[in-house]
Amino acid sequence: MKKDILTYKNFIGSVRYSGDDDIFYGKIEGINDLVTFGGKSVGELRKSFEEAVDDYLKLCAEAGKDPHKSFKGSFNVRISPDLHKRAFRYATEEGMSLNQFVQSAIEHEVREKEEEYEAGSD
Repeated sequence: MKKDILTYKNFIGSVRYSGDDDIFYGKIEGINDLVTFGGKSVGELRKSFEEAVDDYLKLCAEAGKDPHKSFKGSFNVRISPDLHKRAFRYATEEGMSLNQFVQSAIEHEVREKEEEYEAGSD
């Protein structure tokens, strides 16, 4: 699992360190709002993150809003022209559109990551 993130109640918090201020800080990812948290120690940072998530969930419930960002299922990907050409070639050879090929590749990678996380949490 990545070392620069926190997870709590299906939320991800990105984590950074400021040497100038001697503080850990971060924000909740995958939401439509900006919610930050911070702390001087890892313990303080985790507590602040969990409190931020709990507060955010409470505010969303009061406002009747979905706390998670919605995804439309399409996004632009920038890759090198050579990789684009190679992906097109393999997609064509497999009888797939480039979109189907990329979706299949992403599904494969996500499945592997999920299996790694499950194996690591045992």
